[in-house]
Amino acid sequence: MNLLDGLNEPQLSAVTLPPQHALILAGAGSGKTRVLTTRIAWLISTGQVSPQSLLAVTFTNKAAKEMLTRLSAMLPINVKGMWIGTFHGLCNRLLRAHHRDAGLPQLFQILDSADQLSAVKRLLKSLNIDDEKFPPRELTWFINAQKEAGLRANAVEAWDDFTKKRVELYAAYEAQCQREGVVDFAELLLRCYELLERNEPLRRHYQERFRHILVDEFQDTNKLQYRWLKLLASGGGSLFCVGDDDQSIYAFRGADVGNMRDFEREFRVTNLIRLEQNYRSHGNILDAANAIIRNNPQRLGKNLWTAAGSGEPIRVYESYSDGDEARFIVEEVKALSRDGHARAEIALLYRSNAQSRALEHALFNAGIPYRVYGGLRFFERAEIKHALAYLRLIANENDDTAFSRVVNFPTRGIGARSIEQLSDAARGAGGSLYSAIPHVAGAGGAKLGAFAALIVKLREAAQLPLPELVEHVLDLSGLRTHYQNEKEGQERLENLDELVNAASSFVAEEGTVSAEGELSSDLASFLAHASLEAGEHQAGEGDDALQLMTVHSAKGLEFNIVFICGLEEGLFPHENSLNEDKGLEEERRLMYVAVTRARQRLYLCFAQTRMLHGQTRYNLPSRFIDEIPADLLKHLTARAGKAGYAVSPEPTFGSASRPQPKGGLRIGQSVMHAKFGLGVIVNAEGSGNDARVQVHFGSAGIKWLALAVAKLEPA
Repeated sequence: MNLLDGLNEPQLSAVTLPPQHALILAGAGSGKTRVLTTRIAWLISTGQVSPQSLLAVTFTNKAAKEMLTRLSAMLPINVKGMWIGTFHGLCNRLLRAHHRDAGLPQLFQILDSADQLSAVKRLLKSLNIDDEKFPPRELTWFINAQKEAGLRANAVEAWDDFTKKRVELYAAYEAQCQREGVVDFAELLLRCYELLERNEPLRRHYQERFRHILVDEFQDTNKLQYRWLKLLASGGGSLFCVGDDDQSIYAFRGADVGNMRDFEREFRVTNLIRLEQNYRSHGNILDAANAIIRNNPQRLGKNLWTAAGSGEPIRVYESYSDGDEARFIVEEVKALSRDGHARAEIALLYRSNAQSRALEHALFNAGIPYRVYGGLRFFERAEIKHALAYLRLIANENDDTAFSRVVNFPTRGIGARSIEQLSDAARGAGGSLYSAIPHVAGAGGAKLGAFAALIVKLREAAQLPLPELVEHVLDLSGLRTHYQNEKEGQERLENLDELVNAASSFVAEEGTVSAEGELSSDLASFLAHASLEAGEHQAGEGDDALQLMTVHSAKGLEFNIVFICGLEEGLFPHENSLNEDKGLEEERRLMYVAVTRARQRLYLCFAQTRMLHGQTRYNLPSRFIDEIPADLLKHLTARAGKAGYAVSPEPTFGSASRPQPKGGLRIGQSVMHAKFGLGVIVNAEGSGNDARVQVHFGSAGIKWLALAVAKLEPA
């Protein structure tokens, strides 16, 4: 078979370009990997380059393996020794070959993130540094950030005493690593860059060897990675960079979408090819994605299209709460399953990991198997298990597993020796770790005593309502403060907030009333509920299970049916992005990625109210929904427009008609409320004492009100 068979015109142009710098703008689902691997195969098969004289850089080992597998199927060559891999993998290979020039031992070891954190902790301990003033995790991030910016400790500018001390610790950490013959991930790239920069003969050797350098996911490169590529290509080699500026969503990891424009300018790129034909999604989905991303300025620009037809309209569901959103999705998934759609081809995407809790709860109760992709289920996340451990100690101070988990978390200076003494004392007395605390002497005993006093203080608050108790524990235990001080602790804080919401929902659904002066039975029931949801119903490998994931985790994946949940201002786009243009642009790119994961059917879901810190928050729909042309959308619920609220004479939800309100009120009727003022009834549900109406109150927003207690008067 001819290598070039089946390529469309832009793909063919990209694959057969002459050896010059090129930028390939590869839209979602446009055959990016095929173009990249076919380009490599074409260069080799036409004799322009040998398999060993070509360098191809990817971002994941999985992508590198896929490229090698495809190449071995396309060409009768041994791909094993080819220079195709990740930035870190290729730098490791080069440093191994030139370890003496790089100042490294032959068998240098690589520290993973956990090893690096341990190394930083050892350093602080050896220097007698207060790890509360200089938290090890924060110092690790500081060190990595400097390395990724290409800065050694002597090149970092420090304008205050705190930063000066961190720079000193960075220098001490470098000395420790050099002494021990180890390198961390950030060091691999920086050490390799410095080696090539200062060693001209070595640099010239690799510049002459790698005349063709190909880069995958170029939009995800950081500053140092781009500098490394420029260094290798500056001897006359050609850079063939494939990427999509509209899918640059990793700024929080250091990715710089500006590298694409810099490359185009600095290398005077004349070969800019756009891959715009999409082989994944139906036309309506692509038109929506194009309309959204068009609102971002500074784009290199492209417009996705497909020959597969328009397909179905995009379904929009407006719920009155996050619980209602989850219930709708459950019912829709059930209907889709009955219609023959595999659950494994249905994905639930959300902006924040914390959103999975309500979805998981609804799926668990409905008996629908699911799998959380690229992360842990809600009750299995470390920060949640820490919080639950404190709650378990309130319920039972003799729970040794819970005690061991949090006795020194957040860190309170209780070392391994103190824990060993405590364990010995507990064994000798035949009691629990907690009960043995008075038997440990010295400084360790004093710190353990302080922890015991904390548990006593937490137990004193056990009579609080469950949501307030959880909130109290998060604050008093120091968990909130700990994660507030973490560079990437925002997501963990959101998960802790969601634990408060989980407690509120649990009390509303299943709560009990404890006798005065007794430990709330809500707490024991809630802990049992958390254990059950954490330990059961996880789909096994190979099971037909619904896919749950954040939008970030969904990058590179595709599904027949996609639900994007929580499309509300402040959630998606995230509130942290709303005050800066670049942040909002990245959120819009994230929405573009989410939309283009869908092949056949797309649902956009948002809630008028959502629980936050155990309180109900009223939300506006995400601006991203308004950026989609109305003719592409099918609203499954009546929705407020910019000029008011359109209500059909017989509103419907899916195929079932909504009940009309009782008590002489009707949908479409104007009503007056003492607090919210004039409004229009737009929806109704339930009967008798459970009946409630949805009222649009203009500037006061949309509210669901129980008819039994709401004082609504016809206007």
